[in-house]
Amino acid sequence: MNSIPDPRRTRPLNDFSDRKGPVIYWMSRDQRVRCNWALLFARKKAGLMGQPLLVVFTLAPSFLGATLRHYDFMLKGLQEVETALRDLNIPFFLLQGEPETEFLCFAGKVKAGAVVTDFSPLRIAGKWKSAIARRLPVSFCETDAHNIVPCWIASGKQEFAARTFRPKITALLGEFLTEFPRLEPLASPVVHPPVVWSRVRQALKGDPLVPPVEWLKPGEKAAEECLETFLRSRLPRYAEERNDPNAGVLSDLSPYLHFGQISAQLTAMRTAESGAPEVDKKAFLEELIVRRELSENYCCFNDRYDSYEGLPSWARESLKRHSGDRREYLYSPEVFEKAGTHEKLWNAAQYELVTTGKIHGYMRMYWAKKILEWSETPNQAFETALFLNDRYALDGRDPNGYTGISWSIGGLHDRPWFERPVYGRIRYMNASGCARKFDVNRYISGHERP
Repeated sequence: MNSIPDPRRTRPLNDFSDRKGPVIYWMSRDQRVRCNWALLFARKKAGLMGQPLLVVFTLAPSFLGATLRHYDFMLKGLQEVETALRDLNIPFFLLQGEPETEFLCFAGKVKAGAVVTDFSPLRIAGKWKSAIARRLPVSFCETDAHNIVPCWIASGKQEFAARTFRPKITALLGEFLTEFPRLEPLASPVVHPPVVWSRVRQALKGDPLVPPVEWLKPGEKAAEECLETFLRSRLPRYAEERNDPNAGVLSDLSPYLHFGQISAQLTAMRTAESGAPEVDKKAFLEELIVRRELSENYCCFNDRYDSYEGLPSWARESLKRHSGDRREYLYSPEVFEKAGTHEKLWNAAQYELVTTGKIHGYMRMYWAKKILEWSETPNQAFETALFLNDRYALDGRDPNGYTGISWSIGGLHDRPWFERPVYGRIRYMNASGCARKFDVNRYISGHERP
């Protein structure tokens, strides 16, 4: 087993060197202790420097419209992180406030000798890191602990489609899909008072109108239990039944992957080792590796990933040509949010999102395309879909969500299709197509508003 994290997973964010002082792992996107390359790299650096290791999480008072649902899931996971780190004699600090301000203050107070953080392709994370990199007088680097192949190594540009990205990432899996070394505990504990989680929750500004979910337990342990249940009970039916929202074969891992409560790399290795048929493993790994990391690529190399302007030019031009087409139905964002359209199938998908924090993957594509069809403009449709997904989905504000909406509404990573009203050359979906794939009435009855 390789005991040293591959140095290609890490890149510098400033030009300073290590100094004498504690090594800080600024945990952000990858909120777990096990199988975390960024934490492993920071631990290795601390050992080589002969310095203590501190783990810090900065909790912004509001984050891209996050609701109580999102904060609840995240904080319960972080509480588990604190406990697991304590067992390894590694102190955990939770800072509250604007990250660039609070983190710099903390790093100066403890006289940090080096800082390691995890990778995110999102603009807000880049903004925080750039602000800190300009003012931090010690080495500052980031490790991609979210992707199997580091995003900047998988490709150096925005990829056109899965067919152009797949051979590149597949060729690198042999080098990066490796076992994780053991995280070594610190020799002696650092005396530090525990986080008072009740006070943390009281200070939050997450919208309470979107309450926590009860069907999915947050945290690293629950994530790994969810993975094992999926591999044992549902993966053997995955290839054939994944597009049937009534079949119940999906992994339910997306929220855990979004909050970094489980490693995609661990998930891929456990899937490959499972006894499921090869066709099922191949189907799941295509989504987990190729499609998910293609989404990371899009957000990394297209700064307009969360806007209509980021869509392919052919798609925007086609939609513009049809912007004046008659829409049989038109709904405001408020009507969409309340699941108040004329169609029971769409309303059921929206109600599933509002009440459970997720929509089945096939239905999420249909859901977004109908927003396009029933909105005054494609731009408004994009904004409505993004708002609803980010407000209610547990995995909102994620590259997968941005990319999925861009694919559904704007042809991202897709090809032009036959011209038709409203859609232009964007791929079309309708209710009769859903009816050919699954029992629509059964789905509706399971997600009807009382």
